[in-house]
Amino acid sequence: MGLRNYIDDKIAPHFHEGGKFEKYYVFFEMFDTMLYSPDSVTRSAAHVRDGIDLKRIMMTVWFATFPAILFGLYNTGYQANLQITEFGYDAIPGWRADLVMALTGFDYQSFWANMLHGLVYYVPILVAVYLTGFFWEALFAWKRGHEVNEGFFVTGILFTLILPPAIPLWQVVLGVSFGVVIGKEVFGGTGKNFLNPALVGRAFLYFAYPAQMSGDSVWTAVDNFSGATPLSLAASGDLNFSAGLAENALNAGANGATQSLAWMDTFLGGIQGCIGETSVIAIALGAAFLLFTKIASWRIMLGVLIGMVAMSGLFNVLGSDSNPMFAMPWYWHLTVGGLAFGLVFMATDPVSASMTNTGKLIFGALIGVMTVLIRVVNPAFPEGIMLAILFGNLCAPLIDYFVTQANIRRRLRRTGGAV
Repeated sequence: MGLRNYIDDKIAPHFHEGGKFEKYYVFFEMFDTMLYSPDSVTRSAAHVRDGIDLKRIMMTVWFATFPAILFGLYNTGYQANLQITEFGYDAIPGWRADLVMALTGFDYQSFWANMLHGLVYYVPILVAVYLTGFFWEALFAWKRGHEVNEGFFVTGILFTLILPPAIPLWQVVLGVSFGVVIGKEVFGGTGKNFLNPALVGRAFLYFAYPAQMSGDSVWTAVDNFSGATPLSLAASGDLNFSAGLAENALNAGANGATQSLAWMDTFLGGIQGCIGETSVIAIALGAAFLLFTKIASWRIMLGVLIGMVAMSGLFNVLGSDSNPMFAMPWYWHLTVGGLAFGLVFMATDPVSASMTNTGKLIFGALIGVMTVLIRVVNPAFPEGIMLAILFGNLCAPLIDYFVTQANIRRRLRRTGGAV
């Protein structure tokens, strides 16, 4: 209460109407509502009233990402410590070497050493994303004369989790700037964007800097190391899907060492990949929480799974002598790449997804089909979930239109043409 009273009595009057900092009210309001609930509520009719508001929705989604964040920290540190143990202290670049050595050493068998090493890479990305994102949010809110909403709170955390751990920070700034400005603010801000801003930012980085976003060297923050993701190995024919185990260059470095890879490894998540996308079990915990709280749509998640299973099954039946991706079964599609993370946290974005119940199933199925189609048929894009969701976002209004028109036609037939 002391801090609340101090803000209300000593700070707030300077930013309200008539105060000397009145024109900067949006910046004050942004940080005030990050600490406390808004002091203004709807009082008059007619409004739909509910016990949940935008901030509570954002906080719920943010909380659901915790399992993926915590495992991502551990796995980032584990992958780096494992290779440093093999290649030596000099393999880790720049100032991080001294910091990591002082904090943890490089013991890949130590849980806390891996967690702290992961933090050394994740925290700078997180800070860069939020400082940049809130700068653009506050700037647009200031120029438009309205309050800063909480939409970027979740967009920012999701954006950090779909990036490789070794990405340069200047690219992080460019990506989040493009996602916020071009993917959202030019359309009016939160609630008016028809594309997922986090995916817009990642798509910009993917096409602008493909080597830094999809190259083998970005998945582990260690010099002189190059390790492909399981999805890249699958596209090159180095995974044996039927056996479930493959000897490959997943952890190949300067000495050409290899590590076996089983399907369970991709399910648990101790593999190369973007920070928050590798562990399906961690993502599933977040999905269960979102479904329990009814924040995310189960119809969209189910639709993605149905579309993915159906399309991968079709390719399995067709087969191919030249394309190994035809043989990838649905359970491998689910655990490699970012499909699991995309179907839980990205496809279910309530702003850019379909709104009707039937439309949500169709929307999800379209994403699942497109993901497998891009992965299998287009060799230039080993990962398909990002482009599939953006394509689904573009089709969402059309899907809802046809679903609504179909409902109207059924009602007219049932009522004999009466409106």
